Amino acid sequence: MPVSISLKDVPDHLADALRAQAARNHRSVQGELMHVLETAVGPRPFRALALMREIEKLGFTTPDNSTEIIRKMRDRR
Repeated sequence: MPVSISLKDVPDHLADALRAQAARNHRSVQGELMHVLETAVGPRPFRALALMREIEKLGFTTPDNSTEIIRKMRDRR
C-alpha cells in the first residue's frame, strides 16, 4: 500500500535545486522526488561485469581447470 512521506525544513537552496532539476527532466517536483528515491533505494540490476571487476580488485582467482577440481572432490567421497 502506498504511503505518504512529508519532508520538513528543506533548505531553500535544495528546494530550488529540486525544482530546477524537475523542470530540466520535464517532471513535477513529486515526480522528481519519486525518481530520486527509486534511484537511491530501488532495486538495482545485476551487473556481472562490474562484479567481476570488483572480484579482480580483491585479488581472488579461480583455477583454470574446474573439471579436475570437481573430479578430485568427487573421488574424495
